[in-house]
Amino acid sequence: MIERFMKNELSLKRWRRFRAHTSAIVSIWVLVVVGFFSVTAEFWANSKPLYLKHHGQSYFPVVQKVHPSEFGLTDIMVMDYRELEMGPDDVVIWPPIRWDAFERNPELSQLPSGPSKANVFGTDESGRDVAARLLYGFRYSMTYAVSVWFFCSLIGIILGASMGFFAGWIDIIGQRVIEVWESVPMLMLLIILASIISPTIWVLTGFTVFFGWTGISLYMRAEFLKLRKREFVEAAKALGAGRTRIIFRHILPNSLTPWITLTPFLVAGSITGLASLDYLGYGLPPPTPSWGELLGQAQKHFQVAWWLAVFPSLALFMTLTALNLIGSAIRDAYDPRK
Repeated sequence: MIERFMKNELSLKRWRRFRAHTSAIVSIWVLVVVGFFSVTAEFWANSKPLYLKHHGQSYFPVVQKVHPSEFGLTDIMVMDYRELEMGPDDVVIWPPIRWDAFERNPELSQLPSGPSKANVFGTDESGRDVAARLLYGFRYSMTYAVSVWFFCSLIGIILGASMGFFAGWIDIIGQRVIEVWESVPMLMLLIILASIISPTIWVLTGFTVFFGWTGISLYMRAEFLKLRKREFVEAAKALGAGRTRIIFRHILPNSLTPWITLTPFLVAGSITGLASLDYLGYGLPPPTPSWGELLGQAQKHFQVAWWLAVFPSLALFMTLTALNLIGSAIRDAYDPRK
């Protein structure tokens, strides 16, 4: 009971130190709000109405697939709600952005087109709405970053804990494998892979995880090597605790501090990495919404399309700044000197 109380008291102190960083709390709320809008982007940026009342019949096209024959149109297969003739009693409610991330504005004669009433953040070189692509792009960036973080953490913690706890020949072999793994030019191999196949987000995730787990494993190895001979571990052994209980009940909970502290920075690094790959043309295949791909277009049209550089850069800056502020607050909260 005393040990459990001390752990709760320590967690409470850490939470108080973290909460004292107002910028980190604000950053969490910013990411939560933006993440909510991105996950539900179909309700905020879409070419389909949220609600449609046509000839007395109600439809919800954003979540309901409606065939054009429902409106008496038999010569088309895909419904364009902008061309639908509306009667005096008909009602239509559109999303705030009337474009999805893949749709081209056919009324534009010059591409890319600057900010306007129809496209608030302008369009890219294909006539697609920049605001919609930024909103959808956040979803892809966070999915990639969180997936890489999770699987790298899972592999790194398991292998690092094994090397640190068992030591001996397991540690020696593991260290040699990591040295070889870290010497492999991951970026060059990824560029070769992207030139051979069109990588999906899960292919990129798997490739990054395949080479990216080594850093976390080194931290976990160091923690396990430090804790495996501590008094509380020796006491657990003396009481007859098995290896599994010692690892998962005593050592692992006390060795996660570096991993928790590094988590926001790892996620931020993955977002930057994906944006860099997309910028170079070796990331997500078009027409997937991507911040880096918009920045790549900005380089090609830097004299006439300032909006392609400004708005994606602001999105990246906001996201990375928020993650770094959260990481700094967590690092301060877990600082043993405090």
